[in-house]
Amino acid sequence: MTNAAYEEAVSTYLSAVKSFAQLVDHIRPGQWDRPALGVWDLRSLVGHASRALITVITYMDAPAEREDIATPQQYYALANNVAAANPTSVVDRGRDAGKDLGSSPATTVAALADEVANKLAASANRLIAVIGGQGMWLHSYLPTRTFELAVHGLDIAAAADLSIELGGDVLAESAALAARIAAEIGVGEVALMALTGRRPLPPTFSVV
Repeated sequence: MTNAAYEEAVSTYLSAVKSFAQLVDHIRPGQWDRPALGVWDLRSLVGHASRALITVITYMDAPAEREDIATPQQYYALANNVAAANPTSVVDRGRDAGKDLGSSPATTVAALADEVANKLAASANRLIAVIGGQGMWLHSYLPTRTFELAVHGLDIAAAADLSIELGGDVLAESAALAARIAAEIGVGEVALMALTGRRPLPPTFSVV
């Protein structure tokens, strides 16, 4: 991984962070309890999405000795298996993170956005410990967080009747990663046929 490629991963991620923070700043006080995604209300969904900042901040202080997960799509294949084994864990973490946003969620998210930007500005690419302590290069992990912010940013915008301005780099990286995840978990042909207008996606189809 070249420095230029690492810097691109950081830049795209921070673009998604900025869009997310701006979106949260526009959520009105009376909207936080409205239904958002599945069993989550809007506060829980924003809390879940904010973990895309919190985990970067936390994992950068958790070095790993070797690379166990080589690509973002491999990370998601593993994460999907972990979530399937304990489906309530993701839900509970989202709710807890929503509570942790406190009385001023937008202020909390803005502070997290500043913290992660400052931390990345003062750091270089490194091996970090992610799911289950497995090692992964930071440049490979960041696109998974960009993906989370893009997808859940769109979810939040829909739930709050708002719009989110996602950069072209964020959309391109996230859409490409969705396709790579599909190939990684064995549904690449289904995704490709849908993307090229040959066949509709099956009901409830998802790569995550």
